[in-house]
Amino acid sequence: MVPAYDGTCAECGYVYETVSPSDAAVAMRSFARRYRAPLTRGLPDEDLDDIVRRRPAPDVWSALEYACHVRDVFLVQRERLVRTLVENAPVLEPMGREERVVDDRYNEQDREVVADQLAANAEAMAKTIEGVNADQWTRVAIYPYPQPTERTAVWLVRHTVHEGTHHLLDIGRVLRQVRGR
Repeated sequence: MVPAYDGTCAECGYVYETVSPSDAAVAMRSFARRYRAPLTRGLPDEDLDDIVRRRPAPDVWSALEYACHVRDVFLVQRERLVRTLVENAPVLEPMGREERVVDDRYNEQDREVVADQLAANAEAMAKTIEGVNADQWTRVAIYPYPQPTERTAVWLVRHTVHEGTHHLLDIGRVLRQVRGR
């Protein structure tokens, strides 16, 4: 779970208000390589397929599950942004984050395919961000999580970057734990 929804995230240090839309587009594009590395480059003599699928505890996602979640967050957030730009105060539906882990069998997916899909979704979000007009950033939607709250388009984009940034921290932590480091 990502703990901050405004201001500064105490865990990862992400500061919402310092991220401009152009910064967000750049950050979105950076996620392709930043997520690909832990999913495709293992340490010598290790079974990376096993490592990325291993949960450090029953209630903590594996690195692959976090990557699948982020892939889907980028897809859903782009759809939400588009709705916010074309509808008046749409009520955005929850993405079913916990259900997707099981229903979509995150831990059984191909890690390289997930990296490719995450990169494609990040690029699509970056392009959508770049197409937003200055006067559209204040458009609002009712964001569903953790409770329904009115949020602006710029907040939605900043939050998407926070999700990507924060879950990289989670993946690093999980990989260190399953590797015993």
